[in-house]
Amino acid sequence: MPQLQDVASDLDASAPSTVVVVDRDKAAKYGISPDNVDEILYDAFGQRQVATIFSPLSQHKVILEVQPNWNLDSSGLQAIRIKSPNTGQQIPLSTIAHLDPTFTPLSINHLGPFPSVTLSFNLAPGAFLSDAVTAIQKLEKDSNKAVSITAAFRGSAQAFQDSLASQPILIIAAILVVYIILGVLYESFIHPITILSALPSATFGALLAMWLFKYDLSVITLIGLILLVGIVKKNAIMMVDVALDLQTEKKLSPLDAILTASLLRFRPIMMTTMCALLGAIPLLISSGAGSELRRPLGVAVIGGLLVSQFVTLYTVPVIFLNMDRLANLSKGRRGRGSQGSPTKVKYVEEVVTP
Repeated sequence: MPQLQDVASDLDASAPSTVVVVDRDKAAKYGISPDNVDEILYDAFGQRQVATIFSPLSQHKVILEVQPNWNLDSSGLQAIRIKSPNTGQQIPLSTIAHLDPTFTPLSINHLGPFPSVTLSFNLAPGAFLSDAVTAIQKLEKDSNKAVSITAAFRGSAQAFQDSLASQPILIIAAILVVYIILGVLYESFIHPITILSALPSATFGALLAMWLFKYDLSVITLIGLILLVGIVKKNAIMMVDVALDLQTEKKLSPLDAILTASLLRFRPIMMTTMCALLGAIPLLISSGAGSELRRPLGVAVIGGLLVSQFVTLYTVPVIFLNMDRLANLSKGRRGRGSQGSPTKVKYVEEVVTP
């Protein structure tokens, strides 16, 4: 796989071993079952504890096993004899079974109660962890592995998958908290939506910048998107806050209020955006250890700020006027429903007309 390098495994199946294959038909002629074979082999090589010798100060376990020289090769297996329950004769093991030489793992690792094999890898230069994870999952799907075999990621790959699973929830929670705070501040359900309308343009700018610089959507870039939630909305806050004050204090129409607010707050908006943008440039041009983590963050923040800066200056006033009309319409409907007075309808028309 071109995305991976230094692939290694902790499975070393190079230890020679011998498998005893029982011929069940021949064994049945002598009344010998596979369980009898298991028992005699365990008696010979399994170190079965058969007794305990007690002394005044200690105790000693008595272990049953064959002599050590029988463990040197498979000839000791051929010399094993099994008593036939039918005739009482000692039947050589080679009569009812044959030996298959093979290889077995030197050690068996476990993940919980299950035996496991760990495959480790490093990313190839220029490869992204998301691409490697996707390629491995596709390879696993195409391998037609047995149903009893399950695969799972560990380490950095597992952390990446966990972060991708939780990041949408974190982003939604961040937006919801911002909406609640703004709703309490302005005592309105409508105007927080106007402020949050700047977020789509920031997200589009961040994703566009990552695509241009060929950066993948990783944990670091997702952190940049969450940062943009707090940075980008300040443009809309500056305009909406001043527009609401002008409507309340100077009794300006919504259109005049938002136009005046846009002109008054243009310089602060540009200054604060440039400060945030210039502050992210060192992340983009950094080098050395850890730069591979800082650069995607800088690209996401700078891209989101650039696009949102130009887009929100035009979209926020439009959305503010539409949200204001929607708020007035909802108030008018409530007024008609509660009083049914024709003068209330006339008032709503006068408010909506500007």
